[in-house]
Amino acid sequence: MIKKINFLDIPLDILTMDETINKIDKAIISNKQVHHCVINAGKVVKIQNDEILKESVINSDIINADGMSIVWAVRFLGYKIQERVAGIDLMENLIRLAHEKDYSCFFLGAKEEVVKNVVNHYSVKYSEKIIAGFRDGYFDIDEEKIIIDQIIKSRPNFLFVAITSPKKEIFLNKYKAKLKSVNLIMGVGGSFDVISGEVKRAPLFMQKIGLEWFYRFVQEPVRMWRRYLIGNLKFIIIIFKARFFKS
Repeated sequence: MIKKINFLDIPLDILTMDETINKIDKAIISNKQVHHCVINAGKVVKIQNDEILKESVINSDIINADGMSIVWAVRFLGYKIQERVAGIDLMENLIRLAHEKDYSCFFLGAKEEVVKNVVNHYSVKYSEKIIAGFRDGYFDIDEEKIIIDQIIKSRPNFLFVAITSPKKEIFLNKYKAKLKSVNLIMGVGGSFDVISGEVKRAPLFMQKIGLEWFYRFVQEPVRMWRRYLIGNLKFIIIIFKARFFKS
């Protein structure tokens, strides 16, 4: 089976969750770095008019389908894909792997209280040994090099970055060469908010039928209506053009 396709000029990996984890674990064993990224409908829409974001995404080593909208779009365009690999689920699985194999993690992002709650959650659930370090995601560009030095000195195997797009993608692409000692660098969006309990995640049945976005919209309609309603319409138009108006 083909494991990578050209999806709207994005080299998308057609991998299952298990295949993705195995690929990352092999890289760690070989002491290599994996730059991981996920795409959803909103990110695909942003990429159309943001070359820096697009470059940051396509330069990743693994790009997974985060949302069901991507899975459906891939199938609509004639490709086979078994499942989505949601960033938050992958992060959870990798942190469990860290516990099993004595790897360590650095958590960067969200408010200080939130990231501390995330670290406490995983310290209790697994062990403090998996925590290499952490820092909140509110920083200026002139603080970036200090943060990079902090990460490098903590010697983590995994770096999870929970800040908004396109900032996290650009940040990781910009500094991945300096972070070469880190085996996995990965953007995880709002995952820390979910893990800490700040934001509720949609029930599993809503995730499976592609309505996770609607659950989030209902929680924060004023902030999310433009992102989801207008953004999803733009995504549908992009996919239909790719299917029926190929150049």
